[in-house]
Amino acid sequence: MEKQQLKKLIDVAAGRVPADIVIKNAKVVDVYNGRIVEGDIAICDELIAGVGTYEGIRVIDAQGQYATPGYIDSHIHIESSYVSPEELGRLVVPHGTTTIIADPHEIANVCGLRGVDYMIEASKGTALDIQMMLPSCVPATPFEHAGAVIDAEAMKAPIENGSVLGLGEFMNFPGVIGGHDDVLDKIMVAKEHGKVIDGHSPGVFGNALNAYAAARIRTDHECDTIEEMHDRIARGIYVLLRQGSACHNLKKLLPGLTMQNSRRCLLCADDCQPKTILSVGHLDNHLRMCIEEGIDPIIALQMASLNAAECFGLSDRGAIAPGLRADIVLIDNLTAFNAQRVFIAGQEVATQGEYMLPIERHDIHATKGSFHVKDFSVDKLRLTINSEQAHIINILPGGVVTSKEVASIKRNENNEFVYDPEVDIVKVAVVERHQDTGNVAVALLKGYGLKQGAVALSVAHDSHNIIVVGVDDQDMAYAVEELIKQDGGIILVNKGQVIESMPMPIGGLMSDRSGEWVDEKLRSIHQTAHEVLHISEHVEPVMTLCFMSLAVIPEIKLTDMGLFDVTQFAFIPIEA
Repeated sequence: MEKQQLKKLIDVAAGRVPADIVIKNAKVVDVYNGRIVEGDIAICDELIAGVGTYEGIRVIDAQGQYATPGYIDSHIHIESSYVSPEELGRLVVPHGTTTIIADPHEIANVCGLRGVDYMIEASKGTALDIQMMLPSCVPATPFEHAGAVIDAEAMKAPIENGSVLGLGEFMNFPGVIGGHDDVLDKIMVAKEHGKVIDGHSPGVFGNALNAYAAARIRTDHECDTIEEMHDRIARGIYVLLRQGSACHNLKKLLPGLTMQNSRRCLLCADDCQPKTILSVGHLDNHLRMCIEEGIDPIIALQMASLNAAECFGLSDRGAIAPGLRADIVLIDNLTAFNAQRVFIAGQEVATQGEYMLPIERHDIHATKGSFHVKDFSVDKLRLTINSEQAHIINILPGGVVTSKEVASIKRNENNEFVYDPEVDIVKVAVVERHQDTGNVAVALLKGYGLKQGAVALSVAHDSHNIIVVGVDDQDMAYAVEELIKQDGGIILVNKGQVIESMPMPIGGLMSDRSGEWVDEKLRSIHQTAHEVLHISEHVEPVMTLCFMSLAVIPEIKLTDMGLFDVTQFAFIPIEA
């Protein structure tokens, strides 16, 4: 801020000169004191000058509406929305979200720092303030092939030049707990520059959690129980209460919220598809859920604003107070949280659910051409099992956690798995797409409900190789080949024909189309998957499948290198 700007701000605050904008007749939510005050909000350039009695060049009558700080999503992967950063901004800003803490972990695993640079540049095309974290685990684990390696040395430049807020979720919790040199090197780069480090520690307790917290990991969004929540808060870790398209932990954790610990809790989506945003909203939906569960609305708003700002060191926002960014949401009441008008940095950017600014889309050329698949053929999908008993991946409802089970399976005379239409067990394969390794790993999946055809995705957390599931090798192979031709995304095949698809040219992870187009496509894909391929109605066919290769979430997953037992952190044979 220049001296003249500061003088103007002080003059406006003191009432000596009129504000640029005055929001009159507002019920201002004071998240510091936990109260509501009536008054005018004076805005000077991008900042709040004061709350009191003011005159302005432009006057907006709030007509008794509540004025809240802009909402801050404390952890989200833009790529998992399947739209570009600019488009996500257009979708969430009308719901009152003014800042997101984004971890571009997905595209970094495909394109490396080139992908992170794309996300940073594309973020400039939206009013939404996208604070970018630097992915900490690329590759996510040493048990799969990713498209890049970001080590401690590579982290130095983006950390030092200030283009990132901190380190993204440290999914390699065994490396932190074990004090591995390469992991500590990354942590030290962040520490030396005072950067926040996001956490990820599912199922970690006791001294192991102490070891993780001792590294001053700031947050964790992987709590599934109140016990886990309290354990982390007791160790100084902020807990992110997650409600996204895939994982729903918010209601389960809210009973663990108290007057004493609420200021250590934040709200986040993690993964949020357009369908979710367009149908129920973003953090405004989190707030509604909090109220439904009996949480005081001001405590809920603290979790959506001030708590997140303090956690991530964003000292210029999180409340409506003098000198802070004018990120303000006018809502009708403290129950529905319907955003009537949204201001970001003093500019009105959304009104009555409509984004008001033009969309400036960044060139996606740097993220294209991300498929390097060597010697793939249908023969690589054969699954030889030297036992009638096999380890299988069992899908558990309502999340991304799986269980390891043993099942009896059919085999042919060559000891190859044979699909039995009477049993809900199908083939699943991961095809390496980054380094021309030629790797194809095949395993068995239960609980998906597929009866015919195949589904293939280039969205497969966290390394985003190709994942394909099917009852027929020919359809599986055709799905993989056609997916590569369309530059990634989602494809459904039946009897040698593509029956539905959605290209995702941005790294094979995101569409370059509108959120509404993506939503319509996903609805059609879901309908086709359920009605034609007979995937279980209780299974979200895309989001569920894309997590079946996530080798940091228990209990058993499949990477391009084989069947992986997350509880043992080791590969296991298909034979049981």
